Amino acid sequence: MDVGDAIRSRRTHKQYGAEPLGEDSLRDLIDLARYAPNHHLTQPWRFRALGPETRARIEGAAGAKEAMKLRRAPTLVLATTTLSGDPLTDEEDLHATAAAVYAVLLGATERGLASYWRTPACFGEPAVREVLGLGANERVVALIHLGPPVSDPPGRERLPLADVLTFLP
Repeated sequence: MDVGDAIRSRRTHKQYGAEPLGEDSLRDLIDLARYAPNHHLTQPWRFRALGPETRARIEGAAGAKEAMKLRRAPTLVLATTTLSGDPLTDEEDLHATAAAVYAVLLGATERGLASYWRTPACFGEPAVREVLGLGANERVVALIHLGPPVSDPPGRERLPLADVLTFLP
């Protein structure tokens, strides 16, 4: 699959098969993220693969409604940005981490995997941040859901190119 096909065929999946990704597959996907563009090569992204014990602790801290959503995918990966305290650098680093997450999603699509980019509000709660071992200088960017697909979600309508592109003189 070429990159254009991966971009156009990537979908948000909310249903997954039960089989988690193997460690080698997960390493391959996160390795793609390391090549995302980032100003001054700050490499601000950090990824945490959430194991069963951590997931159970998060579910306990987040509540029943969020726990149901967390159980959808067999593999969960948290993506965070380390913040420097400089507003401009932090803004650039957040965007760089978003690009790194997108690289993971495209890599998953290319490999025939289902994926979903979420930003659960509960991941900002002190109890959940403590379970995850997040430092005060880390900001959650995404909780990436990964696993085998059980359906093929339809594509969604996008704005026409003329609505989003302007050529300036």
